[in-house]
Amino acid sequence: MNTKEKKRIIIPMILGLLLLVYLGLGFYFQNHFFPRTRLDGRSIGGYTPEKLKEEMTQEIHSYTLTLAEREGKREEIRGADIALEPKWEGTIEQLLLQQPAFGWPLQLFFRHDLTGKTLVEYDESKLTEKLMELDCMDEKKQVKPKSASFSKYDPKVGFTVKPCVPGTKIDEEKMSGAVKAAVSEMAQELSLEGAEVYVAPKVLDDDERLAEAIQRLNQYAKSVITFRVGEDTRVLDATEFGEWFKLNKKLKPVIRQDKVEEYVHFLAACYNTCYSEKRLMTSYGTEVTIADSHYGWKVDEEAEKKQLIADIKAGKAVTRDLNYTMTANSHGKNDYGDSYVEINLTAQHLFLYKDGELVIDSDFVSGNVARNNASPTGAYGIFWMKRDAILRGDNYATPVSYWMPFAGNVGMHDATWRSRFGGTIYKYNGSHGCINLPVSVAKTIFETVENNYPVLVYELPGTESSTGTDPAKAKAASDLIDAIGKVTKESGPAIEKARKAYDKLSATEKISVKNANQLAKAQKRYKKLLTGA
Repeated sequence: MNTKEKKRIIIPMILGLLLLVYLGLGFYFQNHFFPRTRLDGRSIGGYTPEKLKEEMTQEIHSYTLTLAEREGKREEIRGADIALEPKWEGTIEQLLLQQPAFGWPLQLFFRHDLTGKTLVEYDESKLTEKLMELDCMDEKKQVKPKSASFSKYDPKVGFTVKPCVPGTKIDEEKMSGAVKAAVSEMAQELSLEGAEVYVAPKVLDDDERLAEAIQRLNQYAKSVITFRVGEDTRVLDATEFGEWFKLNKKLKPVIRQDKVEEYVHFLAACYNTCYSEKRLMTSYGTEVTIADSHYGWKVDEEAEKKQLIADIKAGKAVTRDLNYTMTANSHGKNDYGDSYVEINLTAQHLFLYKDGELVIDSDFVSGNVARNNASPTGAYGIFWMKRDAILRGDNYATPVSYWMPFAGNVGMHDATWRSRFGGTIYKYNGSHGCINLPVSVAKTIFETVENNYPVLVYELPGTESSTGTDPAKAKAASDLIDAIGKVTKESGPAIEKARKAYDKLSATEKISVKNANQLAKAQKRYKKLLTGA
């Protein structure tokens, strides 16, 4: 057989063999993936769909999803716990069908990267149950987020940003959705931070509105309010009112009304004297306590609250008095100071003092005790003053020249219809409650006092007078004291005469004797002369 004949036989054989190889591998690659084929990163070259599904099923059964939580914590959800199973629905076979099996000679030279979706199914009730078993889902262990806010006031740096607290509070709905998506995609790890399942603070550190609020607060912090109260001062600054602020829903700084009210109420408690009892060293040398007080300082809390808020918002230093609804003469020991009307109902005698000096004193007639019209005791301020008034009651209309009410309808006025004052007249023939005075006395008082002039009314047992004040007797005793002159051993009779005259005076008459201390000195000097001491 010659060469030519051999070629006729061998070439067809080789071509037939190659055809068989081509066809064989073509049929092979109809059921197997090409070499250098990867499915979602997995090398599956030479795999049949059955082998691939078997291997992937084993992986699904051993699947574990790791949850990466805040604060470095990690938890797991295993596929076995949620009855995780593959759900192929022909997806692998479809990928194989897309492969050009009889184009294998050319395809062997290329890399094939396939993407597919591994479908899985699971028991949703078991997944929900597993989710609720996680530590991160335990509400008792979760930390609620806190919005960024402003810090406490620091005298060195003022108000600054108080950072937000991200917390570990989880939105259950978002968490469920993120886990379901991760399981469906067979993800190995789920970052809860990246999945944004945590409940976020409403205000973050870099919120522009917060920055503006802090700028405003630091402007407020420049306020320094100095209250003048008599000789004393009280200072309010941001070290104290810095705790009165809060942010509203629009992140605007507002001053808490309850804190302002609390502070103003504190000021009132410190400086109100209007309803506190008064102590008075009487003109008789005895101190009395006047419990019923309607005179003194009273802070106007509503006006003070408004002004205090305005002062803080102004952001500057201010020195001022408090706002008052009632005022008094002094912030000292006695709020009535040294200008007042002293009325002793027991003695039926009053004294008018101006700047510590006695202007006038006089007997009077007060309310009729027998008819239950007794004049009230207490500390008052004169309500108003009226010239030529008409006093009206159920059965009277009485004109007076000088009207000075201090306790409702009770006041001081002239009583031209009376010829006598003092003594016990008030017990059976007193007024309707007012202090009846001689015209000249009422005139002097009217011309001396003003609105809110203190009137201190009290009773003092032991100062009663059955006849009232006799100015002539008081003057006679005063003259006898002056007549003693220079004390010698012969001054005994003059001293004794003056002493007897003075001792016979009533308590109110004794007050009119301005040189009573001279009598005491004369007696002391006379005793020394006799004893030689």
